[in-house]
Amino acid sequence: LGNFSHGICCHNVFPDPSLARFLCAELTRGYFLEHNEAKYTERRERVYTCMRIPRELEKLMIFGFFLCLDAFLYVFTLLPLRVLLALLHLFTLPCCGLRGSLLLQPAQVCDILKGLIMVLCYSMMHYVDYSMMYHLIRGQSVIKLYIIYNMLEVADRLFSSFGQDILDALYWTATEPKERKRDSIGVIPHFIMAVFYVFLHAILIMVQASTLNVAFNSHNKSLLTIMMSNNFVEIKGSVFKKFEKNNLFQMSNSDIKERFTNYVLLLIVCLRNMEQFSWNPDHLWVLLPDVFMVIASEIAVDIIKHAFITKFNEITADVYSEYRASLAFDLVSSRQKNACTDYSDSVARRMGFIPLPLAVLLIRVVMSSVNVQGALSYSCLLLFYLGMVTLKVLNSIVLLGKSCVYVKRANMEDKLFERPSTAAPGKTPSRTRKTSRCTDAWLSTFIVITNNWIPRNWGEKGGTELKHRTPKKDLLDVDRFTICGNRID
Repeated sequence: LGNFSHGICCHNVFPDPSLARFLCAELTRGYFLEHNEAKYTERRERVYTCMRIPRELEKLMIFGFFLCLDAFLYVFTLLPLRVLLALLHLFTLPCCGLRGSLLLQPAQVCDILKGLIMVLCYSMMHYVDYSMMYHLIRGQSVIKLYIIYNMLEVADRLFSSFGQDILDALYWTATEPKERKRDSIGVIPHFIMAVFYVFLHAILIMVQASTLNVAFNSHNKSLLTIMMSNNFVEIKGSVFKKFEKNNLFQMSNSDIKERFTNYVLLLIVCLRNMEQFSWNPDHLWVLLPDVFMVIASEIAVDIIKHAFITKFNEITADVYSEYRASLAFDLVSSRQKNACTDYSDSVARRMGFIPLPLAVLLIRVVMSSVNVQGALSYSCLLLFYLGMVTLKVLNSIVLLGKSCVYVKRANMEDKLFERPSTAAPGKTPSRTRKTSRCTDAWLSTFIVITNNWIPRNWGEKGGTELKHRTPKKDLLDVDRFTICGNRID
């Protein structure tokens, strides 16, 4: 019976069971793709998503890069001025005869603590010989250096994830209300821990820079090639894992922080090499190909990694605009009168980027590489400082304007003026009541101005952009998901 059925089926398909008939059927048979239209439409959308990933990812990376740059420039430009103003206020307050009021505001206390940490760590860094560390690393084998560099990357992430907790513990211990019962070990032990953390983290980054410098100066460039290939190993460890939107947000923040840190490390390597060659401009052209090669490999790895993660987990490219809106919300909310944190600390918690250790190392390298002597040198130094202040102010203004645009597009501007419920039930501190009554007039004006930047029918023109957007509740959940960009709950 089975053979009989098989014969009937074959007779229906091939009425004339001959070789010529079979070849003719193979050459002329057709099929209809529209019978599985949904499947092929989905495959085409995946291709379009992969093609959009580089553009959307780089828009997020550029925005995050300038956020890190703003927080980094703040340490060199506005933080010293804020420390001087706080000290001036502290020394002149007894002369004014004001009693019963706070000597310093909480923000001023945190600024003074940051300034003290910077000064102490910079003094301690003078006892670390960069040249001896460079020659000590250079004497190791290539494989050992490769292992050391991987260990340093892991240690840097661990330091970043725990370091901001140490700094936050110090800030809160120094500024918590006096009427509360203290359950801490005191300000001085927290301050000592913060100083040692920044110092050890700065030394860790110095070892990373020295290893990268050895890779640049090696004759056969084998170590540099191995270190660049390590980026592609990262693809293997990330692409074939399941990722949710929140996990991808954390990875994106970590990639932004890693890219900015690598740029600073490359700057340190170039400064050290230029010093060794007496600032000969010709040697800079020798370094630039390797610098561009490292940057290009980093960008290529990020694009490939995010493209396949979004493909395998069926995440649309519009999610990166949501991530950008979340970072913009952090920036705009930190500018309010009743903000609960400083902007640089907000960036540190979101991305895991802590600017203090990197700033201490950069100051140490610049001061050892550049000799400042004479009135002309100090005049150039003053002009350079004024230029950095100008860059910081312009960068902050542009970032704030773009952030207001992104927040409005995500329909998150109503959340900016919600009063945070941080006080205990039935007891509201006077300082909280005072700041909650303050209306953020300048921020409201900024948002009103940015309303004119976006057409009223923006959603209609960009219908394809809003087609796959998730509800507003998901975006706000992503905004408040992480405390440190390197930790996944």
